Amino acid sequence: MVERVAYDEFSMFHDNAAEFGIPFRPPTVRREQVEVGDGRRLSALVWGEGPPEYFFIHGGAQNAHTWDTVLLALDRPAVAVDLPGHGHSDGGRSGYLDPDDNADDVASAITALAPEAAVVIGMSLGGITAIALAARHPELVRKLVLVDVTPGVNREKSATIAAFINGPESFPDFDAILARTVEYNPTRTVASLRRGILHNAAQRDDGTWVWRYARHRMAAEGDHGEPVDPHERFNKLWNAVSGIEVPVMLVRGMRPQSVVDDEDEAELLRRQPGARVEHVAEAGHSVQGDTPVELAALVADFRG
Repeated sequence: MVERVAYDEFSMFHDNAAEFGIPFRPPTVRREQVEVGDGRRLSALVWGEGPPEYFFIHGGAQNAHTWDTVLLALDRPAVAVDLPGHGHSDGGRSGYLDPDDNADDVASAITALAPEAAVVIGMSLGGITAIALAARHPELVRKLVLVDVTPGVNREKSATIAAFINGPESFPDFDAILARTVEYNPTRTVASLRRGILHNAAQRDDGTWVWRYARHRMAAEGDHGEPVDPHERFNKLWNAVSGIEVPVMLVRGMRPQSVVDDEDEAELLRRQPGARVEHVAEAGHSVQGDTPVELAALVADFRG
């Protein structure tokens, strides 16, 4: 008899709030699906009942629930999307690491769910997607927040993240997937990682666990089937950064897990001299996981 682990994606908000001392009011959250073409759909969490004011895009190998604590602290209407190939969304047009493809899909989701959003917030792969979104669909981006990412991210800077993502294809039980997650996330509490796994992995009928994102989609291929380093696509977006005509804020985690260095920050400021840069001392790459209340305050202040 396989022991099933219970999961209700809307049942853990109280735990998120309690861990970070946020006064708890049960939020109104619903899941929506948006058609993006070719029979594919993106899934998203819609927070609140008014017109969404913020649109959040998670990082690679994450999902919309990574923003739960930030959204509880923010306490404003918002949307958090599952990128293609992540969470409850369908796969991308060609894998899920192409910024332009992701941006076009996300544009459909914003248009349908948050057309008047005041701020677009993207972390890691979500930030890269948000830069492409600002270039390809500027009418949808009024202010842009990049959470611990610039187009300067490369294989070396993201090596630890890649090692975690490219680990075992499945795990024999929940304890095994939790142990690996704890090993690679030293700045996070076990309780928060447990919640994150429940949102980001699924238990098979035989009791084993697999991540919701599909690992085979990580291997983007070129026109002739040769492996392509996705960071080459990301690096090309520096020119898109130069063309952004709306306010930009970079929120940079200052612990070693960050993928942004001083050169990246300087290049961002060279291309966007008016950009606001915030250093979060107690955060690594996952600012939303390490210091969600501080991130929520920064985002709210940036909106003005």
